[in-house]
Amino acid sequence: MSTVTHTSGQQRPDVARPARPTGRRAAAAGIGGRIFNGFSHLFLVVWAIMVIYPLLWVVMSALKTDSEVIREPLSLFPKSLQWDNFARAWTAGIDSFFLDTLIVLVFSVTLTMLLGSMAAYALARYEFRGNRLIYWMFLSGLTLPVYLAAVPLFKGVYNMNVVFPLLGPNKHLTLILVYVAWSLSFTVFFMHSFFRTLPDTIAEAAQVDGASHTRTFFSVMLPMARPGLISIGIFNVLGQWNQWYLPTLLMQPVAGEPKNQVIAQGLIELSVNQGYKSDWSGLFAGVTMAMLPVLIVYVVFQRQVQSGLTAGVGK
Repeated sequence: MSTVTHTSGQQRPDVARPARPTGRRAAAAGIGGRIFNGFSHLFLVVWAIMVIYPLLWVVMSALKTDSEVIREPLSLFPKSLQWDNFARAWTAGIDSFFLDTLIVLVFSVTLTMLLGSMAAYALARYEFRGNRLIYWMFLSGLTLPVYLAAVPLFKGVYNMNVVFPLLGPNKHLTLILVYVAWSLSFTVFFMHSFFRTLPDTIAEAAQVDGASHTRTFFSVMLPMARPGLISIGIFNVLGQWNQWYLPTLLMQPVAGEPKNQVIAQGLIELSVNQGYKSDWSGLFAGVTMAMLPVLIVYVVFQRQVQSGLTAGVGK
């Protein structure tokens, strides 16, 4: 083996270096890289158009007149901006749909994040008998389509109304509890992986200082898991905001009680009512008002979502 002599007088074996491609191989590699980059950029442009154009079309259609919506449905530029469409859609029932949706989401997302993070922390940081069994039971909820549980869930909700008056059809509490149970599986799965990446030394130092397990979780470990909490919180907000099947199944109108409907149900009813009145601009305005809040939430917190998704990989 050849050696190389340094100024210090020491000798060490010469380290073999990989040969760089030259000539035709380098040219072929460069052409292949440029072709791949070109296709990838083209795909991203096409994908951006497929995502942005429908959103822009809905928003601009909400600013048209009914005749413009019917005669020029694909046009993006209305002749004049009809802002009164939003007021008409709001008074047609969107205000009550928003209120019911906010009531459900505030409590369901809060409970989901609290219970899911507590369960994930215990399963990720403590070893006890049945740990893996409980974890796999949570994960099994990801494999069960909600449609398979429709019949027992529907009958259980109606039977529960006899024993607990706060539960039953057309009740906010019923939908909140079902949302929490429906979202726990993914929340535990996501936060379990995140808690396992956190260092043990910080929790051990807190316990040495006299902190209890509960104090360690709420004061030390939970703030460290903030990126993961924001990410999974956004996913829960988006999933529950856009949920239509469960509210339609459980929020059935009851005679003698005020009708409670979330935003997805309200848009379906609004489309039916406005369809008979030919108020298509009002319908697009309602869809826009339902779409913009979750879009704004994602745009504002997109950096936190990305950092939360990549935090486990980086650590």
